[in-house]
Amino acid sequence: MFRKTTLALLTSVSCLAAALPRAAAYETSPVPEPTVIYGARQAPQPVPVRTASAQRSNMGGGFIEFLFRDGGEPPQSGYYEPPPSYEPRRQYLPPMDPQVMRQPEAIDPARPAFDPRYEKQIVDYQGNEKPGTIVVDTPNKFLYLVQGDGRALRYGIGVGRPGFTWSGVKTISAKREWPSWTPPKEMLARRPDLPRHMEGGPDNPLGARAMYLGSSLYRIHGSNEPWTIGTNVSSGCIRMRNEDVIDLYGRVNVGARVVVI
Repeated sequence: MFRKTTLALLTSVSCLAAALPRAAAYETSPVPEPTVIYGARQAPQPVPVRTASAQRSNMGGGFIEFLFRDGGEPPQSGYYEPPPSYEPRRQYLPPMDPQVMRQPEAIDPARPAFDPRYEKQIVDYQGNEKPGTIVVDTPNKFLYLVQGDGRALRYGIGVGRPGFTWSGVKTISAKREWPSWTPPKEMLARRPDLPRHMEGGPDNPLGARAMYLGSSLYRIHGSNEPWTIGTNVSSGCIRMRNEDVIDLYGRVNVGARVVVI
C-alpha cells in the first residue's frame, strides 16, 4: 500500500515538472563586494534580485507569462500597460518687439546697399548753433545734432526732390511714435493712387518716429526704404533710417530749434 502511494506521488510530481517550461530558471544576481572608505558614510548595498526567463510560446499568455517573461513587448493578453504621457513643449520665444523691422534690402537684393558715409557718427562742428539744435545740410544730405565743444552727431538723410527742397528755421512742435499718415491734398492731387489714410506700422511711409516742424506739412521722420538715404526723394520731408530716427527722437525735445540750409 505504501509503495503504491509513493509511486503515485512520484508520478504526479513528474507530470507537474513536465508541464512547466524546462527553460524556466531562477538566477540570483551576484552582490558586488562593498568598497569601504574609512571616514565616509556608506551607501546601502543593492539587494539580490531574482530574475526569471522562459519561452512565451509554452506559457499560454496571461498572468503566468507576465511573471516569467524576459523583457521585450508585453504579453498578448491579461496584462495592462498604461499609455505614455507627454508634457506640452514650453514656448521660450519672447513676443516680437514692434521695433524689429522687416528689412526691405533683404527682401529685394536688387536694391542698392546703404552707403556707409551716411552711418551715424560724431564729427567736428564749427558752426554757431547751440547744443541741442538740429542743422539740416540739404545739399550734402546730412543732419547734425549739435553737441557742444565743437562736436556734433551726424546722420545721413534723404531730402526733397528737385522743386521740393526748402530752407528756413523751424521748431519741433510735436513728436509721434509709429505715426499714422494722411497725405495732404496737394500730394493727393499729384498722386491720386495714394491711400487716404494709413495707420502707423512697419509699412507706413513715416516709419518708426516723426518730429513735426512747426505748423508746416514737413517732418523729420523714419523710412521703410533705407536705400533712399543720400538721395533727393521726398516731397520736402527729411527722412532717416528707422534706427537713426529712433536715436534722434530720444535726444531732442519739443521746442528744439531746426535750421534747414
